[in-house]
Amino acid sequence: MTKELEGHEHFVSLVKDHDGLECDACDRLNVDGYACSECKFNIHEKCTFVFKFQEIVDHPSHDGHSLKLLTTGAPDHTDPKCHLCGNNTKRLLYHCSNCQLNLDIFCITDHIFGPVHHNMPWHPHPLLFFDFGPTNRCDFCNENFGGQGYLCYRCGLVIHKECLFELQEITQFPSHVRHPLKLLTSGAPNYTNPRCHICGEDTGNLLYHCDICKFNLDIRCAIKSSPPVALSSLKVHEHTLTLMPKLISFVCDACGTKGDRSPYICVQCDFMTFHQKCARLPRVIHVNHHDHRVSFKYPLGPGEWRCGVCWEEIDWSYGAYICSICPRYAIHSLCATRADVWDGEELDGVPEEVEDVEPFKRNDDNTIDHFAHIYHNLMRLDKGSEESSLCRACVCPIGSSCSLYKCTESDCSFILHETCANLPMKKRHFLSPQPLALSYHLLQRHMGDEICEACHQIFCKGFIYSSYLEENFDLLCSSITVPFIHGSHDHHLLYLKLEYGNVKTCQSCGMEEKGVAIGCTKCNYFLDFRCATLPITVRLPRYDDHPLTLCYGEEKASGKYWCDICERETNPKTWFYTCKDCGVTLHVFCVVGDIRYAKHGGKIKYYIELVSNNTSSRPFCHRCHCRCQGPFILRIKKQQYKFFCSYYCYIITKSKKHSKIKLRCPPWISGHQIQLMELQNHQ
Repeated sequence: MTKELEGHEHFVSLVKDHDGLECDACDRLNVDGYACSECKFNIHEKCTFVFKFQEIVDHPSHDGHSLKLLTTGAPDHTDPKCHLCGNNTKRLLYHCSNCQLNLDIFCITDHIFGPVHHNMPWHPHPLLFFDFGPTNRCDFCNENFGGQGYLCYRCGLVIHKECLFELQEITQFPSHVRHPLKLLTSGAPNYTNPRCHICGEDTGNLLYHCDICKFNLDIRCAIKSSPPVALSSLKVHEHTLTLMPKLISFVCDACGTKGDRSPYICVQCDFMTFHQKCARLPRVIHVNHHDHRVSFKYPLGPGEWRCGVCWEEIDWSYGAYICSICPRYAIHSLCATRADVWDGEELDGVPEEVEDVEPFKRNDDNTIDHFAHIYHNLMRLDKGSEESSLCRACVCPIGSSCSLYKCTESDCSFILHETCANLPMKKRHFLSPQPLALSYHLLQRHMGDEICEACHQIFCKGFIYSSYLEENFDLLCSSITVPFIHGSHDHHLLYLKLEYGNVKTCQSCGMEEKGVAIGCTKCNYFLDFRCATLPITVRLPRYDDHPLTLCYGEEKASGKYWCDICERETNPKTWFYTCKDCGVTLHVFCVVGDIRYAKHGGKIKYYIELVSNNTSSRPFCHRCHCRCQGPFILRIKKQQYKFFCSYYCYIITKSKKHSKIKLRCPPWISGHQIQLMELQNHQ
């Protein structure tokens, strides 16, 4: 987007840089600004006022000659240092062609805005009244501008017009009553801890300070949310707690972790100490790692305890959450109250309701009415029958060793594993802090996107668990329990909710995961949910009765391995499927594809039909123009049939890629073909 700056001859472009855009006028960093491609400079919005003063004729330090604004730096034949302050000038500066001297923007602003500036007793520099854009934030209230305010050009201070007169010395602060607090606008003094002594956050440039106590207080604690001096009627302690507003090292009695400032203390209990957040811990809660409620207990009590979330040891001399029904189940206080573990509801005093989570009503010993098949009864059958049929819940073969439930009507093929038939209608799972509800995707007409939020794979029809936030999880991902034992690693794996910027690489496929993962942090070993839930054994029609087994790579492989399906080379150091009887190796993608719950005749988004790729004639993919090699072909009928070898090839034909889906390129598509496809997609 281009814009015309008043006073500048060229159009400028709006630029955003989250790492910080360096301004060629003030030399400070900001997130956004403008760039002139002709003059090769960047400038913040609040510095654009210089273009209104192209020439200055009455500067007191240079009487008689005019100073003109330059946007390309100091001329080569001149001294690049400012004639007044001696600092190096930037790309934007003022220049006198008669005297060949230069002045930087800082030294010119006091003169430009002398008549209109505003002086405040708590700030050493004049403040300029300025019309800000919507992207600037007030240093006092941290709200966006979209209007007028005050700017200190020398130190970058930005203040709302409404906030300016709220800033003043605090004569008596509740948690620092002995001395007044002065307002500082250039950061904490070097001889003090620069973080707020109450909350520990960075104080920034604008803060309150006590010289005598070397005490720093950020604006939020001073004005908006000052912690109370005393706390009473707490859920985790019976006495009133008092704030100790100073830097002090301690171990919190509620959570067992260290703190370094301003705890709450109980004088009656020999100075028990609490983090400010831990003093407000709830008493009774529900967590997504356990079926029962857990309640706070201090101290936890003697014994060897291990946290049910992080599986690290719990020091029994401090507080923790325990289950009254499961006597050996406990959770660290901080683990139990994490945002991805606890739904935020305090249940102390709330009666516990017994929910009916049974998915069916039993008619007699052998027949049931199941919620997913309300029109007919289902009859229980013993092992060994219907082993080639697909379960409607998990879309896996029934197998010869599983009991099952089958529709009693002869013309109805509805069938379920006994295990799948008994899946609870509601359950708690670590993938969501809210309870998950079971549903049959075939019955849902307006489910939205058919994507599992854990493995980021598109899925066909089957059973899913969903949260009330419309997050969907397939049965494979929602059946994982922690600690998770996986054959690829010697240690148990734990669920990891990845914070912004924390990216893990899957040990199996090498793809980066930014959302959730399963891993061992001690060994730096991580799997994404798609690879963690790959079937250990698979049967394909072309290999008769020989099962294919998942191999976790071979470090000492000799020679080249070739996939028996796509006839492309496989990397023996990555995961692949192999048959111990035939000795074949197969890409994981060639065996399982990139669609969950895939079955012949299944549909995605009601218009994409899946067709088993088990005939001798294989169509060409409409997108990559390769023969369809995967286990299923995607068939779409518009004026005529279009075939796609994978969901990958289908989705990249769209103008916008689906942000939630984790796309994996089929191994039969070459790098050159990928480049051509991406080029076509941008055209």
